[in-house]
Amino acid sequence: MIGQTVWQKILSSQHEPSMSPLAAATPVSERLHALDAVRGFALLLGIVLHAIMSFVPVPRLWFIQDTHPSVALGLLSFTIHVFRMTTFFLMAGFFARMSFHRRGAWDFVRDRLQRIGLPLVIGWPIVFTPMALIVIWASSLANGGPTSGARGWPPALPNFPLVHLWFLYVLLELYVAMLLLRSVIAWLDASGTLRTVLDRLFAWIMRNPLATPVLAIPIGIAFSLDQRWITAMGVRTPDQSLVTNAQAWIGFGTAFGVGWLLHRQIDLLRLLERRWFPHLLLAVGLILINFVLSGVTSSAPGAPRLPLSSATLRLVSAILYAPAIWISTFAVLGLALRFMSGFSPTWRYLADASYWLYLIHTPIVMALQVAVSQLDWPGPIKFAIILVVALPPMLASYHLLVRFTFVGVVLNGRRAPRETAPAAAVTGPAVP
Repeated sequence: MIGQTVWQKILSSQHEPSMSPLAAATPVSERLHALDAVRGFALLLGIVLHAIMSFVPVPRLWFIQDTHPSVALGLLSFTIHVFRMTTFFLMAGFFARMSFHRRGAWDFVRDRLQRIGLPLVIGWPIVFTPMALIVIWASSLANGGPTSGARGWPPALPNFPLVHLWFLYVLLELYVAMLLLRSVIAWLDASGTLRTVLDRLFAWIMRNPLATPVLAIPIGIAFSLDQRWITAMGVRTPDQSLVTNAQAWIGFGTAFGVGWLLHRQIDLLRLLERRWFPHLLLAVGLILINFVLSGVTSSAPGAPRLPLSSATLRLVSAILYAPAIWISTFAVLGLALRFMSGFSPTWRYLADASYWLYLIHTPIVMALQVAVSQLDWPGPIKFAIILVVALPPMLASYHLLVRFTFVGVVLNGRRAPRETAPAAAVTGPAVP
């Protein structure tokens, strides 16, 4: 469990003036290593997810379809997709509030523009150019080429291929929205009464055994009203437009807000730690049911079709998929809090490296997918080869080009001292 001394320091710290008596602030010198590991884990899983995409047995899902698709890899991809981005945005909201109260408003804005806005503006042309060339390469193969959802080039605004960097764009939008909302609430609620009520309501929801279905209601409604939504899609990612779709705002905005509110009452994390096992069991069950409903298994030769109309299937899927998002997210957080609360040099190093690795990984993974796509080898073997070949040079590039350079200052807000071991602990807020 999280050490009692850590919790005592957190819960006995002074309340900020705008917080309710229920909400305990985190001391600036304290960091919860488990949550830092979760943030890095979510980004690293993105690399795994994209490496799997060519093996998922769904036609035209990815720019290249491997000649040996795998239902097992499809299940792994589906599982990661259920919780990964909700977990990431929850952590982003948690650490955003921590950084906001540590730095102050203007320094927070400067820091976010440096560490989120600058990588988006500079990184997009650097990664998009090789990605476009790889798609052209894949087009020469019978099972490759642009996906059906890809826009033409050059794009007509607001259509724009944000590719895997869309999460940076959405983060900037959420920062702006949260700062505006916080300013309005602070102006209307000078006495703090409203915030006290909101804190109590949020604490009541989190302590309730039905917390996950309640939190799932907004995104569940969004799923059920979207005539094009299918279970395999999850929350519709805004990677092809500068106008963020409603599903992304609802799904990821809710997660960001929950993370912000969790930091206001950090003791509520202990509930997630205690409930990790029932959350895990429910998550596994719901993910398996939703995977069957997604139709991925039906793509196999001779597999039975579900006897449901498309409208009924969408409604049932929305009812089951929405709570699966939150149950699996809380299961991941609870597992980390239960088993990863102590400082780990390895996880700290990977958490620091994860941002850079995620920014650069897509063209590398895509090129390897095309290179192995025609080989007459089992899909899981080729998937493993992609990761084994891609990760070492990516980690080396972080250690040599980022960790001790100005690039590390831009991405992580600090430059790691060379005199320490590569995995040594450094202080500072985690990058959301």
